Amino acid sequence: MPVLDWIGKSAVVRHHRDVPYRLLEPVPELSCGDADSGNLIVQGDNLHALKALLPRYAGQVKCIYIDPPYNTGNEGWVYNDNVNSPEIRRWLGEVVGKEGETLDRHDRWLCMMYPRLVLLKQFLRDDGVIFVSIDDFEIGALECLMGEIFGPVNRLGIFTWQRKKKGSHLDAHMRKMSEFVICYARRKNALASLYGEDAYAEKLQPLVKRTNKPKTLRFPAGKVSTTLDDGRYEAGYRGKEGTGLHFANAFVVEGGVVAVDMAIEGRFVWTQAKLDDELAKGSTIELSGKFGLNSGRHDQAEKTKTPSTLLLPASGIGTNEDASQELAEIFGREMGKVFPYPKPSSLVQYLVRAATHDDRDAVVLDSFAGSGTTAHAVLRQNRDDGGHRRFILVEMDERISREVTAPRMRRVAEGYPDTKGAPVPGLGGGFQFCRIGKPLFNARGHIDPEVRFAELARFVWFVETGMGRSAARTSRKRADEASPLLGIHEGRAVYLLYNGILKDRSIDGGNVLTTPLLEHLPAHDGPKVIYGARCVIGKERLRALGIDFRQLPYDLRVSP
Repeated sequence: MPVLDWIGKSAVVRHHRDVPYRLLEPVPELSCGDADSGNLIVQGDNLHALKALLPRYAGQVKCIYIDPPYNTGNEGWVYNDNVNSPEIRRWLGEVVGKEGETLDRHDRWLCMMYPRLVLLKQFLRDDGVIFVSIDDFEIGALECLMGEIFGPVNRLGIFTWQRKKKGSHLDAHMRKMSEFVICYARRKNALASLYGEDAYAEKLQPLVKRTNKPKTLRFPAGKVSTTLDDGRYEAGYRGKEGTGLHFANAFVVEGGVVAVDMAIEGRFVWTQAKLDDELAKGSTIELSGKFGLNSGRHDQAEKTKTPSTLLLPASGIGTNEDASQELAEIFGREMGKVFPYPKPSSLVQYLVRAATHDDRDAVVLDSFAGSGTTAHAVLRQNRDDGGHRRFILVEMDERISREVTAPRMRRVAEGYPDTKGAPVPGLGGGFQFCRIGKPLFNARGHIDPEVRFAELARFVWFVETGMGRSAARTSRKRADEASPLLGIHEGRAVYLLYNGILKDRSIDGGNVLTTPLLEHLPAHDGPKVIYGARCVIGKERLRALGIDFRQLPYDLRVSP
């Protein structure tokens, strides 16, 4: 397989191994709602953040979407798209050395991207998928990187996204109307399939009858009715479990699905935003005579279940203009000046839905979070199909994370007034905000004294299994009071004696393995590996008991 070479590559191909594992420090004042929701926003360099998150989420992420810098040379906006930010320049100087002073911007971009993609791969489940947005400037280089890191056999394809409705006539050579999303699987043969919007068709149950009479739905301001005005027909599609779903001419309003056929030759006149605005004003909505499932859209079930590689406005995928409008509705008109080229949540939601249709409890990761579009898409998809997906965002810029990413997600979760002052219902779901903290190990290689049992337990489990031990559903207090038995992997029990987990039952606060202490460990009929400060049991007896003792911190090593 051909591989890409560049100045500085030899310095970064293994750099991810040298990045220290760090702690995450919660910032309660920037968090929102339930801290145990499983949703996370992390502020800090994404290389350090990804390394800190590995012990929690390695091998557990179903879908990754990232929108990295495009390396266009444009320095006129917040992300400094030529990868020349002070943070990246400092990192290149430390990692690449003097050679980094001669790098052109292509070399710098490749040096920045390579170790981050290597780490991202470790987060994916076997059936996980990664989507990477890019334009034509670095798409060739990115394709080479993705093929080298994920393997060409795992390439799924490239989506073409129409990012503008009209190109600029000021472009020197051609009007650029599109960008791209490269898609790779962790293991293509483990991936069942990707599904598009039409995959939900077979799961919908008809709740309406066809009527050729024009009907009128009347929606009092602030209320939603799912019944026609004569009471004889229920207006809408509903899933098998009663969960509202987007499909065809169905529009979701406050959690219920209202079937409103505003179609002319199959094309919708009104968008969801327009419908919401009219309903908020108490307008009367006229239905066409084609109303109902028996209009043929469901009876002639779509045969193609895989998503289209063309992501167009006509299929409901927003453009940059729509994304700017979306931010303006949430924050006000001035936000468009801060993020002139955001991604629309409809684009990311389409990708998230395709990747997680078979697991509505999936974890979705974005390590170039920006304004938080990925998290917004996850919460909207949860609303649409009743899922409980969780998001993990990483944002490098402290100001953006505090003033844009976290506030956006708070408003989206809790609700906000739009630009006209009308209330927009919240999508639900809180999040915990964290910053990157100290390394797990200090300069002498010892465990930092501030490390708590739950934090070290995640790392020990990761070392032993290569998998994350997510604390998403466990409160910090309960995790700290957990059992010394971390879990059983492939028939072998993993124990940790640290920080007085056994309530000071023996020598050195229960951190030393002794024969009396064994009686207090949760039983396991099989081999055991026990981490502790010391062991005073002889090797022969350990062998007879099926115990493999590993000393902290010296035996805590992660395989390359």
